[in-house]
Amino acid sequence: MKIAVVCANGKAGKLITNEAVARGLDVTAVVRGENKTDAQKVLKKDLFNLTAEDLNGFDVVVDAFGAWTEDTLPMHSTSLKVLCDALSGTDTRLLVVGGAGSLYVNPEHTVCVSDGHDFPDVFKPLAAAMAKALSELRERTDVKWTYVSPAGDFQADGEKSGKYILGGEELTLNSKGESIISYADYAVAMVDEIVSGNHVQERISVVRE
Repeated sequence: MKIAVVCANGKAGKLITNEAVARGLDVTAVVRGENKTDAQKVLKKDLFNLTAEDLNGFDVVVDAFGAWTEDTLPMHSTSLKVLCDALSGTDTRLLVVGGAGSLYVNPEHTVCVSDGHDFPDVFKPLAAAMAKALSELRERTDVKWTYVSPAGDFQADGEKSGKYILGGEELTLNSKGESIISYADYAVAMVDEIVSGNHVQERISVVRE
């Protein structure tokens, strides 16, 4: 199985890349500068310049792009469009490192985590940008995408347990009533999904056991 991890030098991208390498998968790190991952294969190119030719031959492409500042938030949508256009009509699966703010908190799927009165104002623009990108992704019937939302408390430096609960469109809590997962356990879940390919054109979510 041939995998490309786009933005592999980022916090999530690096852990996903290294987890896939550790499992013996054929991984190419797509980076703009020096490769900082365990991948031996490297494609040095900016995400926004990637073409169908660049991604030809991969079984899975992982989009680990992230933007946090006000002026770059729209790139969540534009970056996904670049990758979707490049993969349009192919059998290559696109797995997206998503956000938790768009997870639903009611069975009718009319209220999201980011709609809650206790959702921090500082994260609302990011949540809105990522929700917009997900909404646009749902329209892409020409791409075999899977959107993977983390738990609400997404901990960059959390420990790796290797255990997680797989959820769907709704916010899932663990046995302690928590919505929490480390980047390391998220990487485990992402690579499990890379291997299984069980949720094409679906949004899934993961939380620590």
